[in-house]
Amino acid sequence: MLDIKLLREDPDTVRQGLKSRGADADVVDSVLEFDEIRRALLTKVEALKGDRNKVSKDIGAAKKRGEDTAAIQASVREMGEKISALDKQAQATTDDLNAVMLSIPNLPHETTPIGLDESANETIKQHGEPKQFDFKPLTHIEIGDNLKLFDFARAAKMTGAGFPLFMGVGAKLERALIQFMLDLHTTEHGYLEVSPPFLCNADAMTGTGQLPKMADDMYNLAEDGLYLIPTAEVPVTNIYREEIIDQELPVYLTAYTPCFRREAGAAGKMTRGLLRVHQFDKVEMVKYVDPAKSDAELESLLVNAEDVLQRLGLCYRVLSLCSGDISFAASKCYDIELWAPGQNDWLEVSSCSNFRDFQARRAGIRYRDENGKVRFVHTLNGSGVALPRLVVAILENGQQEDGSVVLPDVLVPYMGGLKKIVNSE
Repeated sequence: MLDIKLLREDPDTVRQGLKSRGADADVVDSVLEFDEIRRALLTKVEALKGDRNKVSKDIGAAKKRGEDTAAIQASVREMGEKISALDKQAQATTDDLNAVMLSIPNLPHETTPIGLDESANETIKQHGEPKQFDFKPLTHIEIGDNLKLFDFARAAKMTGAGFPLFMGVGAKLERALIQFMLDLHTTEHGYLEVSPPFLCNADAMTGTGQLPKMADDMYNLAEDGLYLIPTAEVPVTNIYREEIIDQELPVYLTAYTPCFRREAGAAGKMTRGLLRVHQFDKVEMVKYVDPAKSDAELESLLVNAEDVLQRLGLCYRVLSLCSGDISFAASKCYDIELWAPGQNDWLEVSSCSNFRDFQARRAGIRYRDENGKVRFVHTLNGSGVALPRLVVAILENGQQEDGSVVLPDVLVPYMGGLKKIVNSE
């Protein structure tokens, strides 16, 4: 959530930021209108309460003098009714104001490229070169079918399309990757591992910005008022919701969770195999940091995610997303894309974002600065990393002409010494 003071004091900057995202800038006028009405109502309420208190004191003095106070008491009751009516109006206006404020996306960071769609994203670096083969590389679907690593048909039969079933060595590869990433983040990158709930309530979803914007993309257990998490970002960021963090910043947390996304309207876009699924595993990194250090913390977060891919020996590139392509809550975002030769394309595997104080304001996450003043923290998160497309890249880059797949060296200990996946038949 944006600071309403910014909208009051510098509405033109907010309008420009929203326009750069392709968002409705007229919402600023709605906020200012609701805010003005609300403040006027509250001023009237306070004035009436002051008058009522004064008159109430007059009643006591009149009674001591033996005077009839019926008329004065009637006046106090009338004031109370007016106060009650104005309080209801003020609360309704406050609710309207909050609803509009929750609908406004974050403003782009000053270094975020300006543009309305992905065509304005900037490639800022590339690690390695796309692998060349002496044979036509297979897709991960063909590789997985030949090596019996997953079974999409049976998964669809039990749940539906977009819910993969990993089998045998495929399941072991998933588990090995999760363990490898958690070990790396906790032993070398300084993160504390947490294991959060896989469902969250609407307040938690609102705190991180999933609600109300992305309600259609989530799985809602309406009877319980809970949502299946779309990412570990939601529960992990909400660990300190409505709290003042009582430890020194920065706080680094990492977690493995499954993730669930309807991705409404995504049908037909990369829906084959593991490229776009409704359930997938991911290791997430979350940071709570001093606002003055959040820009540097985003760069180190990106390094942590890149380290995963470098140790796996994969070719990737890093994009700085433009103002029209960053997420609703993000101010600045880097995407990491892996090269997948079977797809002959780059696949997003991680997003590293700085939300500044946007999530902290929505979720009430604060800290005490060096002077003891309570302030909102800056939150960041990054995929460290998401598994489906990582598995795609490992299989398609590691494939051999005989149909086997050579595994990255760092995974061998996690795979029980297995260096190559071969057809067991």
